[in-house]
Amino acid sequence: MASKKTKVPAEELESTLQGEQTGEVPVTAEPVETVASGEIASEPAAQSEKKPRRTRKATPKESQSDTVDQEAEKTGVKRTQRSKASVQSVQSAEPVVSIGERRTAQTESDKAKDHLLDLLESYKAGRILTGVIQGVERTSEDYVVVLYHGDFKIIIPAKEAIIPPNDYRGREPSAIHRYMLTKRLGAEVDYIVKGIDSQTGLAVASRLDAMRARQKQYYLTRDRDGNNLLYEGILAEGRVTSVIKAGIFVDLFGVEVYISMRELSYQRWMDASEYFHTGQNVIVRIMEIDRSDRDNIKVKASVKRAKENPYEKALKRYVEGNLYVGTVSMVDENGVFVAMDGGIDCLCEYPRRGRPPIGSRVTVRIVGINRSSNRMWGAITHTTTSY
Repeated sequence: MASKKTKVPAEELESTLQGEQTGEVPVTAEPVETVASGEIASEPAAQSEKKPRRTRKATPKESQSDTVDQEAEKTGVKRTQRSKASVQSVQSAEPVVSIGERRTAQTESDKAKDHLLDLLESYKAGRILTGVIQGVERTSEDYVVVLYHGDFKIIIPAKEAIIPPNDYRGREPSAIHRYMLTKRLGAEVDYIVKGIDSQTGLAVASRLDAMRARQKQYYLTRDRDGNNLLYEGILAEGRVTSVIKAGIFVDLFGVEVYISMRELSYQRWMDASEYFHTGQNVIVRIMEIDRSDRDNIKVKASVKRAKENPYEKALKRYVEGNLYVGTVSMVDENGVFVAMDGGIDCLCEYPRRGRPPIGSRVTVRIVGINRSSNRMWGAITHTTTSY
């Protein structure tokens, strides 16, 4: 009965792995033979059938691991450190079982990779990124604004974050910069990355470069018909970057536009900060664009002209000689302005009993209405409540 010979796979696998690890050709070991009955064949019989064959060691080839070790010796980095770092990177990207064929939810590792790719694309290709100003910090030379893109800290120097005034009026430039940057806390701004340090998680950016790119795209580029994307009379969305008592500053596609109180509302207001805040988006109507200087585009815009004039509709609610209630909105040398229902104001004379404070609820007798000029005036009969 012929004996059936089989090789033990565990020994063959172990021998092959040892040869790959050392970079040597594995030595062929003599396989253990068994007979069909399961008894181990005698040693003399095995030797008589086949003599062991000697194998010559091949010259070790330089493997990738050897190259890494040589580089490690040059740079002073130990092999164990590299292995530990590689293990950590593998552990951070754990496999995720997805619901469908492709996973839509992102892990923290995915987000961090995307954030870094965004910054690299902005740095190399000039891609415009958007962020919210989170802080203002002092440096040895001037102030900087701080934004965050994921875990990366974005720093924009003052001279790259704001358009400096032409005249500092004898004041310290850093003090003016600090005031202007502080007023823009919470504003959403565009920026282009100018440098990245992935080791420290820091990046330096420029807002002015992003503004110039926006201007070129929206004010200087024409469509197929030869028309600009932005022109007089069109409605556009802008970002409120700063608010002061007399008006607001709006970033309108790369041009920072100042809109005074007169163009914010059809009613009389005393303080714009009571109605607008930094970071807010508003709809404006572009009234004028000056493209004569491509490096200094000037725009005039209005918030109130983006809305329907409320006087044309609201004046129909009121009849001369009757009494109506309203709230004092402003007091100046012309008289007392009372905000009436419908979003319109009624100009009243100073009452004999004294000037009512702003916010007071008053009763007004309508004296006259001019529908052609959308004006209404009256007299305060008495004050009902006051704040």
